Amino acid sequence: MERLNFQAIEKKWQSRFDKEKLYNNKNAKKFYCLEMFPYPSGKIHMGHVRNYTIGDVIARFKFMNGYNVLHPMGWDAFGLPAENAAKENNLHPKKWTEKNISEMKRQLKLMGLSIDWDLEVSTCDEKYYKHQQEIFIDFYNKGFVKRKENYVNWDPIEQSVLANEQVVNGRGWRSGAVVERKKLSQWFFDITKFSEDLLEGLDELNNWPEKVKTMQKNWIGKSVGCEIKFEVEGQNKKINVFTTRPDTIFGASFLAVSVDHPICSKFSKDEKYNKFKKDCLKVGTTEEALANAEKIGFNTKLFAAHPLLKVRSCQSMLRILF
Repeated sequence: MERLNFQAIEKKWQSRFDKEKLYNNKNAKKFYCLEMFPYPSGKIHMGHVRNYTIGDVIARFKFMNGYNVLHPMGWDAFGLPAENAAKENNLHPKKWTEKNISEMKRQLKLMGLSIDWDLEVSTCDEKYYKHQQEIFIDFYNKGFVKRKENYVNWDPIEQSVLANEQVVNGRGWRSGAVVERKKLSQWFFDITKFSEDLLEGLDELNNWPEKVKTMQKNWIGKSVGCEIKFEVEGQNKKINVFTTRPDTIFGASFLAVSVDHPICSKFSKDEKYNKFKKDCLKVGTTEEALANAEKIGFNTKLFAAHPLLKVRSCQSMLRILF
């Protein structure tokens, strides 16, 4: 019995798919199917196979039900990881990235995915990112973006910023290095201007898991509460505290402030304080890192007056800690 040559069969039919543009149906109801853009690391792995198989099943199901399925592919090709990897391989980042894209595209095509490769994009292509630049300028002109300093997850090996999802057990997902907190000047979208619209939109996502919707609500970060002002004893200063539970104010026994609070300038030459601040920067910014971090503090020997208890007593004076 003659054995089938599966590679030859795949090549034959995939060539026909490309030639006839089988997955380019423009005369039907529209459906948009997009998986995450892969990072062009050089070769696909089982994570790619899993993600794009799931997307392919959905795209094919809609296609077979008569939809005009928009199923493109792109490459998340910008960032310091690409630059650092290129240096390690002694190649220009552009050449290194294009080489990897070519190889990964070849491998993905072998899977026979229902992707319309005519719609392929790359984030490092000027034809793509010029539109992002235009959008950013529009946002800037309308006051929707601003620049300020804030802490990030910093990978000391890759010399790059990591998203919270890229920090695993306190270490960088690729390098394995212990992630540090580092303060950088960054651009921020003023999400608060759209918080109500975003929250209302979440209510319309009936089929989304509640866990995911809760994560989105936490990211939007809307809180309803009030601001209470505490006077610092012996200084013409006040500490403003926002709380969602003003009814618990009578149980307050101390104030904990950030090491970046303006009141910290008083201790800038204190060796113990500077060591404490350095230790704080070793803790990542993820919820997991903050929850598992050792609880340490610095006694400022300062006190703040309780705003509702006017008579000075141990109950009315709150110790201020970092």
